[in-house]
Amino acid sequence: MTGARDAYHEGVVGESYPAGAGWVVSAQGELDQDTLAPLEEALVSAADQHRLVVLDAGSVTFGDSSFLNLLLRLHHLTTLRIAAPCEQLRRLFALTGADTVLSLYPNVEDAVGES
Repeated sequence: MTGARDAYHEGVVGESYPAGAGWVVSAQGELDQDTLAPLEEALVSAADQHRLVVLDAGSVTFGDSSFLNLLLRLHHLTTLRIAAPCEQLRRLFALTGADTVLSLYPNVEDAVGES
């Protein structure tokens, strides 16, 4: 069972690719303290190399406070834009006031396209 669970954890990071002046990292599934490490590694690595990082959150189904904490930390390392957050994430951002700090976009194209 552990092997399948580890594979699930690694599966929270989708494709990553250059876009415009930045780098896009795709995330998927449920993001909490037990599954977050691979995404954190991908985002921090992208932030070290690019001044604009777009998180494609279109396939994220759940995010908890540890996910929110990661986004707020990344916000201080680079220009972070979050594309296509689901209703649960938008609610989390609104309830915590993070929607006034984080840059949210309806899709990746809009997030990458704004200068």
